[in-house]
Amino acid sequence: MNDWKDRLNVVYSTNPDFKYDTDKEEEQDTLPKEKQQLRIQLDKRNRKGKAVTLITGFVGTIEDLEELGKFLKVKCGVGGSAKDHEIIVQGDLRNKVLELLQKEGYVKSRII
Repeated sequence: MNDWKDRLNVVYSTNPDFKYDTDKEEEQDTLPKEKQQLRIQLDKRNRKGKAVTLITGFVGTIEDLEELGKFLKVKCGVGGSAKDHEIIVQGDLRNKVLELLQKEGYVKSRII
């Protein structure tokens, strides 16, 4: 954690306990399944007319997001990705995704 690029704006400090503040985001703890408010929607923008199911609203670590994304992709039998706090599942599978999430315990999930 001694990268000089993170300290470019600090010239000198006499405080021996001084900690350099960086603008890096801390990962948020994953909320329990029953408190997650996931929104499921159909998205066709910037995808050359192909429809994808977009799941947003996940609050938690990147590892948990990727794990949920992998679960949904395997159960639906399609491809997709999990990044930027959203899960993309190829195809119009809104009802199936909602059903799978509710069976897993994500009771506050809804289709927009």
